[in-house]
Amino acid sequence: MSTLKVTNIRHENSGIDTLVFDNGGSNGQNGRVTTKGTIGAIHNQGTTLSGDITLDFRNGNNFSMTLTGASELKNPTTMAAGQSGVLFITQGVGGSHLLSYDTYWDFSDGTPPTLSTTAGAVDMVAYIVRSATKISAQFTGNFS
Repeated sequence: MSTLKVTNIRHENSGIDTLVFDNGGSNGQNGRVTTKGTIGAIHNQGTTLSGDITLDFRNGNNFSMTLTGASELKNPTTMAAGQSGVLFITQGVGGSHLLSYDTYWDFSDGTPPTLSTTAGAVDMVAYIVRSATKISAQFTGNFS
């Protein structure tokens, strides 16, 4: 049996019964538990991203990013089997920015997706961490 040490619990005044747990996330990205489930904040990775992108899964489960050049989504740090979430990927100015994926990212049929190319287009990658070296991911493209 394991013990969970919880510190800094506070009630959030958001119109729903919510407790906020300080899990050490940056920029207020802490866990929230409501009477109806868990609310995971969306951690903004930045709006001028190109080159290597390494997500720190300790900061949250959900991430957003805006690409401004060709990028590679590297294997994330501090991931745990069972962790799941979504990535929102927006095409920055000019669009047509490519995104490749490091070795842990495993898409259906073994084929990494191609992002929408229009500037401002938003794509989503839903994922679940299967093991210390595998992330099952599913791509859904072209949200408005």
